[in-house]
Amino acid sequence: MTNLELPEALARRAREFTGTPVPARPAATVALLHPETLQVYVLRRRTTMAFGGVYAFPGGGVSPDDQPETLRADWAARLGVPDEQAHAVVGAAARELFEEAGVLLAGRADEPDHTIGNVGGDDWEDERAQVVARQLNLSEVLARRGLRLRDDLLLPWARWITPEFEPRRFDTWFFVALLPAGQEARDVSGEADGTAWIRPADADELTMLPPTRVLLRELSAYERADEIVAASAHRDAAVPVMPRVEVAEDGAVTVTISRSDP
Repeated sequence: MTNLELPEALARRAREFTGTPVPARPAATVALLHPETLQVYVLRRRTTMAFGGVYAFPGGGVSPDDQPETLRADWAARLGVPDEQAHAVVGAAARELFEEAGVLLAGRADEPDHTIGNVGGDDWEDERAQVVARQLNLSEVLARRGLRLRDDLLLPWARWITPEFEPRRFDTWFFVALLPAGQEARDVSGEADGTAWIRPADADELTMLPPTRVLLRELSAYERADEIVAASAHRDAAVPVMPRVEVAEDGAVTVTISRSDP
């Protein structure tokens, strides 16, 4: 069992909540990990955004266009949803990583076990902007370039549902992905006012939502990237965690999380 404190803005909403919870929308987010330094890429959401002012991973809502061809065949079982929805979640994770960090998990269609290198040129940036504007979807970008998604590089880690007091709620699958060789994360997201590579052990100094903080604390237990890859095979990303929010008599708000780690 883990107890965490909420940022004050969220704690205030928890104290004041009296209505009916809104439905949770499906979403995906990706903790991009540097395989050599074991630092994780985070961005700080603009204050005008949902969950503004907190550090988070690249991620967002699942779109109907997020239906790429995948290499792995076990996504439905790993994510705990029907096959079509599972593919949409995986596609959203890859798309959001491309949109918000300029990193593309892809390889040549005839060599799917190799990742492509630099995707930071002007032609790539033009296509990335079109994906953000929904003028193209990621599957179309891959097909144009003779590429296919390297979804085997997405490591399912956890699934969290936003507490009931939030006006915008998400059923979010969390993935870990290793930064492909030859690529670099870039501050290209219009939804962030800052980005950073951080050591998971240093995350407690930053304002974060509980799922982000818990994931980073879990990653801090590992010393090598291959250990994280191996651990992901035993993670439960199918059964969701919904934190229990408790408001004390003095108004203090804490989040209680119970989970059984493998």
